[in-house]
Amino acid sequence: MTDARHRDLRGLLIFAVLVTLVGLAVFRLARREQPTAPAGHSHATAPDGDSAQPVSLSAAEAQRIGVTYAAVTDGALNHDVRVVGIVQADETRIRTVASRLEGFVERLYVGFTGQPVRAGATLLELYAPMAVAAQQDLLLARRLEREVANGTDDARSAARSAVEAARQRLRQWEVPADALAEVERSGAPTRTVPVRSPFGGFVLEKSVQLGQRVMAGDPLYRIADLSVVWLEGEVFEQDLPLLRVGTEVIATFQALPGVQRTGRISYVYPTLNPDTRTARVRVELPNRDMSLKPGMYATLRFTGESARGLSVPRSAVLATGTRNLVFLKGRGTRFEPREVIVGVSADDRVQVLHGLAAGDTVVSSATFLIDAESNLGSMLGGMGNMPGMDMGPPTPPDADSMPGMPGMDHSKHEAR
Repeated sequence: MTDARHRDLRGLLIFAVLVTLVGLAVFRLARREQPTAPAGHSHATAPDGDSAQPVSLSAAEAQRIGVTYAAVTDGALNHDVRVVGIVQADETRIRTVASRLEGFVERLYVGFTGQPVRAGATLLELYAPMAVAAQQDLLLARRLEREVANGTDDARSAARSAVEAARQRLRQWEVPADALAEVERSGAPTRTVPVRSPFGGFVLEKSVQLGQRVMAGDPLYRIADLSVVWLEGEVFEQDLPLLRVGTEVIATFQALPGVQRTGRISYVYPTLNPDTRTARVRVELPNRDMSLKPGMYATLRFTGESARGLSVPRSAVLATGTRNLVFLKGRGTRFEPREVIVGVSADDRVQVLHGLAAGDTVVSSATFLIDAESNLGSMLGGMGNMPGMDMGPPTPPDADSMPGMPGMDHSKHEAR
């Protein structure tokens, strides 16, 4: 029974020591918020938990907790930016087809939105009384020219001028040259005038119906050449310094899984949206297979240089709330805490403005564990210097030195 009582007493003493340590730690944390003690009242306290100390680990211990290393590098910090974009028609490749004459639509060859058209294709035929009258004037001038063919030079010159004036009027109304030639060849005016597409593309808007009366200047069609499209994305203002005209952009599309298109920023819009704090950027992309359709969503990804200088992996920097620490690798597996001043951050690295030199080796993973080990050693070491806080292992109590405790009288045990 004596050994059992000794073990119980020893356990109680160890528990009491641990409770005392915890109480002192709590007391120390509470004192951080109290005013500094007046002069003449010096008290030994545990060191501040933020005062990291050098740590030495064996190679096996470092491997077990997953310590890895990285070099301090000097160079550019690249930041990867991703924004959502929308496919748009190239505004410089959009044409509005309008009537130069007042008239009525008698034939309609392009009858729906989205219909493809070729350059020079007839879109509709317009009955325009003014065009019919101009054709008759042209035929009359041609007849007069033939009649004065043997006349004086002045008469022939006047006749030629009348013919050219009639032709010019019809050209200004955009009557096609082949239609004019047919009128002069046949000697009879045509009832309708063809309206043709200035270039190939797709009909984005159609504003005309069969039999409709149109006035001069009325828009009839809006046609876009989609062989080149724009991608427009919204970039947050903090990323704008990374943008340059000519920056390469990789675009992916929800509607085209696995497809990537590469283009370059062709324009950065000069205004900022005050509600979203974003600015628009434009990327031009070829679209000869017509797989990119206006309105499609896209993801634009580009890389820009955010800064230059010394940098370490983001995981190497431990922010304590009051300062930033890294652990510098010394000889063997000794790690020394080093306070650093950090600058801008990139995707996986952070700029170091002060505290390190190029070529230094720092801990890039398990930094938090090493810091905990460092602070624990510092705290326990500080408590060991306090009066009555010898951190050595407790010695088993001597029964002879505790005669007053019940059950510890050896003479009684021996008598039994």
